[in-house]
Amino acid sequence: MIATKPRPPAATGPAGHAVLPALTSRPYPAVMGVLNVTPDSFSDGGQFAAPERALAQARRMVAEGADIIDIGAESTRPYGSEPISAEEEMKRLQPVLPDVMALGIPVSIDSMKSAVVAWALDQGAIVANDVWGLQRDSGMAGLVAERGVPIIIMHNRDSTDPAIDIMQDISNFFAASLDIAARAGISPDKIVLDPGIGFGKTPEQSMTALARLGELQSFGLPLLVGASRKRFISTVTPSEPHQRLGGSIAAHLLAAQNGARIIRAHDVAETVQALRVTAAIREQG
Repeated sequence: MIATKPRPPAATGPAGHAVLPALTSRPYPAVMGVLNVTPDSFSDGGQFAAPERALAQARRMVAEGADIIDIGAESTRPYGSEPISAEEEMKRLQPVLPDVMALGIPVSIDSMKSAVVAWALDQGAIVANDVWGLQRDSGMAGLVAERGVPIIIMHNRDSTDPAIDIMQDISNFFAASLDIAARAGISPDKIVLDPGIGFGKTPEQSMTALARLGELQSFGLPLLVGASRKRFISTVTPSEPHQRLGGSIAAHLLAAQNGARIIRAHDVAETVQALRVTAAIREQG
């Protein structure tokens, strides 16, 4: 069994209920650093599966300017990922999460399983990041409502379909997720929407979602974009995941221009620099 501890009291300030306003009210987007403690991540090939390496990477991202760390223990890559049990997911997280929490930066838990999210929240995580947008685990919405934590609702599909209008599909998905959220009692000010770049989309559809991201502002909620190292970049300039920094930054700068308030990235220092320099230049215009 995975050990748990009593639920901590509700946090306050940027590390508690005010985390979303704190992250989304600045002239440049917040940066969410990606920490995969998986052996089969598409982006880093299990480079940080060992706890000591994961912690070192978390420290590095904090030093580089990450505003929040998003930690996940199950690969959700669109192609070839292997599902694991909640018990295995928590087993991978247990030697890492407490030490990452001790760094003093807000932590989100990247999991589609309510049992894992509940456990991580008990350890001190303050944001739930659900790649199935409340539509895969029937217990997720109730858990998020009960705990009063922010939720990232990501668009996803079981398979790609080049024939569909991807923006209409994303909008329909978000509408369904927001209905689930409302019925569960999740406050709208706790919700972030993520178009799910690379998930259930062809490369062309991922680029369409980035180009037309501004349309999703009609929901009146903060937008998060994670285009970091995604496969669509390689269809433009053939490259392996670790060779896609330039394409990632290009996509994220366009996302910021089109309304993204949080950028989820593997390469934190470069992303922070690009976003802040862009904002500084605009201030001189």
